[in-house]
Amino acid sequence: MQHLEERIAHLIRTVDDLDEVVTAQQAEIDRLTRRVEMLMQREAEREAQGTGGVVLGDERPPHY
Repeated sequence: MQHLEERIAHLIRTVDDLDEVVTAQQAEIDRLTRRVEMLMQREAEREAQGTGGVVLGDERPPHY
């Protein structure tokens, strides 16, 4: 019986540890999602203003 109680205590501790990890990961995902949304909004505003965007390495400049 004591062996089962020890295993249950270990499992409870493991679940609590995993819950902390998942909670921290969700907070990071939420933070990164907000940053991506902010960057997408900035880029949409930049495109609407016609100020141009980032030129990628395989893109030809507009004067070609």
